[in-house]
Amino acid sequence: MTSETVPTTTRAAALVRGYEVVIGFETHTQLSTRSKIFSRASTAFGAEPNTQACAVDLALPGTLPVMNRGAVERAIRFGLAIGAQIAPRSVFARKNYFYPDLPKGYQISQFEIPVVQGGQVEFFLDGEKRSVRLVRAHLEEDAGKSLHEEFAGQTGIDLNRAGTPLLEIVTEPDMRSSAEAVAYAKELHKIVTWIGICDGNMQEGSFRCDANVSVRKPGAPLGTRREIKNLNSFKFMQQAIDYEVRWQIEQIEDGHAIQQATVLFNPDTGETRAMRTKEDAADYRYFPDPDLPPLVIDGNWVQEIGARMPELPRAMSARFARGYSLSESEATQLTQSPTFAAYFEATVAAGANPKLASNWLSGEISRKLNAQEIEIGACPIKPAELADVILHLTTGTINSGGAKQLLELLWQRGPADVVVQLTGASATAEVVSVGALIESAGLRQIDDSGALEKIIDEVLTANPKSVDEFRQGKEKAFNALVGQIMKASRGKANPQEAGAMLRARLG
Repeated sequence: MTSETVPTTTRAAALVRGYEVVIGFETHTQLSTRSKIFSRASTAFGAEPNTQACAVDLALPGTLPVMNRGAVERAIRFGLAIGAQIAPRSVFARKNYFYPDLPKGYQISQFEIPVVQGGQVEFFLDGEKRSVRLVRAHLEEDAGKSLHEEFAGQTGIDLNRAGTPLLEIVTEPDMRSSAEAVAYAKELHKIVTWIGICDGNMQEGSFRCDANVSVRKPGAPLGTRREIKNLNSFKFMQQAIDYEVRWQIEQIEDGHAIQQATVLFNPDTGETRAMRTKEDAADYRYFPDPDLPPLVIDGNWVQEIGARMPELPRAMSARFARGYSLSESEATQLTQSPTFAAYFEATVAAGANPKLASNWLSGEISRKLNAQEIEIGACPIKPAELADVILHLTTGTINSGGAKQLLELLWQRGPADVVVQLTGASATAEVVSVGALIESAGLRQIDDSGALEKIIDEVLTANPKSVDEFRQGKEKAFNALVGQIMKASRGKANPQEAGAMLRARLG
């Protein structure tokens, strides 16, 4: 992390008690190779301890590391995705430190010349486009794991993770709030899973974030940072950063100097605690690894990898914005995952208005997905069914309230349960007749002026106080009367038509 670099930014930073928050990230992304970065041992998760550590991982005498070509290819894919420079020649170094789960006594990493240099990650926060600059992304091996909880008074060592390939992604200190840091982390998570270099499973440790946090008065030099290690949840990430910011400000205002340190976040207490004094690069005594030659990457190979890349989120969102007349922010929301984007395009292909499809997907459908903590691929409502709901809404068959009720009925049905009695279809049918469901559930919008007149008469008779208040110039009374009409019609009245007829009756 180049903490001496003052990031250039044009947006106004939100202050916390008069202090500016400065955040940089280091993210350890586990690459999706089947074998480790310097050996043929498996990287599969969940094996019994020490069953996936070979002689190379254990650093037995006479063993030598051999570079995993698949790990290099994944690093190149990431560099291309973020517009970085791919170094034609990079070097591996030994990062020296002693810890029980590091058999060699050093970690093979990259220091002076990383494989990926520069680049940026763009995302939206509160409708505003943000950009975080990357310093580098370098290849390295993971260490083993110390197990404390399972052994009373002792520590066990599991070396299954030793040698697992990682791409460490380092940002400039460009973020100015916990919300911005989380938005960056989510976008980075989307990129690495989109291009298939990482499964993104935070619970299994495939995507681990370290947040470097400091505070300063506006215009002052950067403050001393503390690194919050191994944040494996976006929720805990925001809580940890917010607590750390408050703690640092309180320490400074109490006259204490911030000491550079590595800290851990305890989700049970909501607090960070110091784990050890933070090391600097000099403490690790980096030097080129004599067992590994320089990594030389041919330009033709980079071009071949680029030609096989999928359409990237930024390019897809630009296509959506251009082709479907959506805002850049709306299009970005639709490209939160390849599956989400495919669902949107399938809905539009089934006849839905793109703008309405975007609104319902980003609104009601996403709300339901989040409430049940499921992905769009497990959505009980088929794209063709959502398109049919939108078509009935645009033609006036149902109103927005009826559309929500209809979606709820489709959602409760579940992904495999088909309402056969409404369609007359076989039990293997996959898509419900939305029109039949509208009639069965009585959701058709009332467009009979005579029926609406009768409901309006009943509402006016039952609410003389609201009528008098409206005639005295209180517009809220009019909205209250419209609400009573909607209630009396069980939500089936056309709100616009009902409002127009009510206003005409009231003069």
